[in-house]
Amino acid sequence: MAHKAGYVNIIGEPNTGKSTLLNALLGEQLVIVNPKAQTTRHRILGILNGEEHQLVISDTPGILDPKYKLHESMMREVDAALQDADVLLVMTELGQRPENSDAVLDRAKRFEGPIILLVNKMDKGDQAALGEALASWKVALPQAEVAPLSALHGFNVDELRSKLISLLPEHEPYFPKDEMSDRDTRFFVSEIIREQVLAHYRQELPYSTQVVVTSFVEEPDLHEKKAGMVSIEADVIVMRESQKGIIIGPGGSALRTLGTGARKAIEKWLGRKVFLRFHVKVDPDWRSDNTKLKRYGYR
Repeated sequence: MAHKAGYVNIIGEPNTGKSTLLNALLGEQLVIVNPKAQTTRHRILGILNGEEHQLVISDTPGILDPKYKLHESMMREVDAALQDADVLLVMTELGQRPENSDAVLDRAKRFEGPIILLVNKMDKGDQAALGEALASWKVALPQAEVAPLSALHGFNVDELRSKLISLLPEHEPYFPKDEMSDRDTRFFVSEIIREQVLAHYRQELPYSTQVVVTSFVEEPDLHEKKAGMVSIEADVIVMRESQKGIIIGPGGSALRTLGTGARKAIEKWLGRKVFLRFHVKVDPDWRSDNTKLKRYGYR
């Protein structure tokens, strides 16, 4: 049988569960998940390999009206994902209305390949509400196959995965079969730290924060002849001195809490002991400066 490989790209508004779906399809906690909007800032590829297929699933930032250059970069990631997709997944959720989703629908209507529109969080309502939602989205995007989903609870995830594999074109693998993403370990460590910032701080602060891993050193365990501790240093970057004070907290208490949560999460992800050190820095208005955005990895 010929090998199949292709790109399946996910688009949708913030908080519709795109990252949760990517993790569910992969069967791994690859990307960060948080109920706050704008959790995903980059396009992240998750790679699902089988003997005769390679499914490259692309999670993208939630579609929004850009307010500064970081948002513009995020929306360019969404539009780039539409250009190389073999299959498009459009994520909505129960309670979201087509008439309030023009930005998503306009992008979906420009796509020329197979489209599956998923009404996520189907467990949040009754059968009547779900049936009405499926019907209204089918009218709004008639070229799409419309299906219910609960990415969090796994309803329809296995069926969706099988459907996506069946839609892949014949093609050799795009990535080595032992890779799980196009991103490196440093990137995911920085994302885990940023996930902890989202969890521990409120209001605008998480959206003003950037994390950069500046050092990642794997120490061998010479006695056990196996991998030892990983020493990590990271810059936590904010836009104002007042935000730096909030990150650190009285006597460094908030930073210690952040460090403990991040270290435990990184250890769980790496399966190794971690020594983690933060440096809190101020980089004024980095979200609106193209040069700074490029330096921080925004394309």
